[in-house]
Amino acid sequence: MKKVGLFFGSFNPIHIGHLILANYILENSDMEELWFVVSPQNPFKDKKSLLKDHNRLDMVQLAVKNYPKMRASNVEFSLPKPSYTIDTLTYLHEKYPDNSFALIMGEDNLNGLAKWKNSETLIKNHQIIVYPRVFEGEKKDHEYLQHENIHLIKAPVIELSATEIREMIKLGKNVRPMLPPEVFEYLDGSSFYK
Repeated sequence: MKKVGLFFGSFNPIHIGHLILANYILENSDMEELWFVVSPQNPFKDKKSLLKDHNRLDMVQLAVKNYPKMRASNVEFSLPKPSYTIDTLTYLHEKYPDNSFALIMGEDNLNGLAKWKNSETLIKNHQIIVYPRVFEGEKKDHEYLQHENIHLIKAPVIELSATEIREMIKLGKNVRPMLPPEVFEYLDGSSFYK
């Protein structure tokens, strides 16, 4: 079985923090590949700030092209909306029976994990890699961290957000150091986020 980590997100845009984290996980775990799963447009999000699905997928593809163990995935684009992680995992298991999939999530997501669709099945049947995040709200020793399938890793904490990057672009500020060079080139000269 090939071990594949799934990093879900809107990647609006993907930035160096995502790549640093993905590379750390690949280098410090038994994952053989890491897939960035680009989440489709949420009808409740402001459409002005969320680029079209294919633009975000293009940026992820550009960002990972020099990382042989990383790839962009558009698997959720063709699945029913809204996308539920458990449904995506079920689909991926059927499509790639020789792969073992692990979920990668930020520590901030643990607080809401119980509200996820079929969360108990998700935890029981999948390894979950949890990376540290700086976040507002209560940080607690979560009971989930006692579960054998949930692993908190000591990855670097990256205080960089796509929201902040979009705001800087809108204000005409230089975001070149925050983005993979290919993603900066893709955005530079476009009207995206302006």
